[in-house]
Amino acid sequence: MPARDIHHDAVREALRKDGWTITHDPLRVLWQEKALFVDLGAERILTAERGQEKIAVEIKTFVDADAVHEIHSAAGQYVFYRAVLKRLHPGRVLHLAIPLEAFESLFAKGRVGEVLVTDEEIRLLVFDVEKREIRQWLEP
Repeated sequence: MPARDIHHDAVREALRKDGWTITHDPLRVLWQEKALFVDLGAERILTAERGQEKIAVEIKTFVDADAVHEIHSAAGQYVFYRAVLKRLHPGRVLHLAIPLEAFESLFAKGRVGEVLVTDEEIRLLVFDVEKREIRQWLEP
C-alpha cells in the first residue's frame, strides 16, 4: 500500500466537517489484476429522494520545486483513476484535493495548471491545511 500524503489527515477531517462519511481509507480498486489505491472514498446522504453521493479523493501536496512535473504526474494519475472508476464504480466521482496555497500558486485563473483543470475537466477540492476545512469545490 502506498504511503499517505502529508495532508491526508487534514483532508479526512475537512471532509468530515463538510458532512461526508469516510467509507474507504484508502479506496482499493482492482484493475486488470493490479491494485490501485485512491487516497479516500467518502459518501453522504443528500435527501431521501436523491440517495447517496459518493466520491473518491486523491490528495496531492505540490511541494516539489518542479511544479510542472508535479502537475503532470498528478494529472496523469487523476485521468487514469477517473477512467478506471468510471468503469468499475460509475457512481463515484473523483476529486483532486489540493492545499489552498497550491491552488493559488498553480491552479487559479491565469496560473500554469488552470488550462489542465479546464481542458481535462479535473474536479478540485481545495482545502485549508491549518483549519482542516474545505475552502471550495471546483467542477468543470
